[in-house]
Amino acid sequence: MHAKEITGDTFEQTVTQPGIVLLDFWAEWCGPCRMFAPVFEAAAEKHQDITFGKIDTEAQQELAGALRITAIPTLMVFRDGILLFRESGALPAPALEQLVTQVKALDMDDVRKQIAEHEKHGGHQHGPDCDHDH
Repeated sequence: MHAKEITGDTFEQTVTQPGIVLLDFWAEWCGPCRMFAPVFEAAAEKHQDITFGKIDTEAQQELAGALRITAIPTLMVFRDGILLFRESGALPAPALEQLVTQVKALDMDDVRKQIAEHEKHGGHQHGPDCDHDH
């Protein structure tokens, strides 16, 4: 299964679906993005049970801006609609594989419980800018 193109129209539906979603924010002119592309595609082929999506930051500038994408490539990982990972920079294949393994192994009931506790005590919503110190 190949990574599918994600747009502003399909983003919300894609990341809120049950299961794991990996998103690669990229641009044609970005050298590291071009180096990461085959690694991302190979992982998409290997993990048929995961949704892999690519977001062209040039074509989807409004979406990239709304998500505060300031460096590319940026990888975001969602599971069951919860953002679990966000990092800029191209990952080598072993690191991407390790990330997938860790996300698959998560106890999502425990994750939801931790988020609820965090929000109860922290008084803010989770998002890309959450620093977990408040």
